[in-house]
Amino acid sequence: MPLPTGNLFAELPSPQAGEVFADLLRLDLKPGQAGGQVWIERIVSSATPEPVLYDQPQDEWVVLLQGRARLWVDGAERVLGPGDYLFIPAHTQHRVLETSVEPRCVWLAVHIDRGGSREATPQTGKP
Repeated sequence: MPLPTGNLFAELPSPQAGEVFADLLRLDLKPGQAGGQVWIERIVSSATPEPVLYDQPQDEWVVLLQGRARLWVDGAERVLGPGDYLFIPAHTQHRVLETSVEPRCVWLAVHIDRGGSREATPQTGKP
């Protein structure tokens, strides 16, 4: 089996709104059994984040590779710059409030699903 390779900054999309997600790697923690996945994705943000409040069933570790962003996480605002990372436990409400125009925000997210579900529960409106 060939080893997956690539470049996180190659062929960056230019979203007009929201974010563009690209799966880079997906692993089953318990092959042949229900539950347990880890997946890594690249996220590229537009300058106008969508007003989505996430409450995900999996843990997420995210690092901002370039750009600046302001997030709302469990009642507190956080500002991230290049190299800053954040661990968001499962079912911690969070949203992207603001992202830089230039350079655009490029993120690397690692999702750890201990129970096998991948779907987030987005909600619109403010917390």
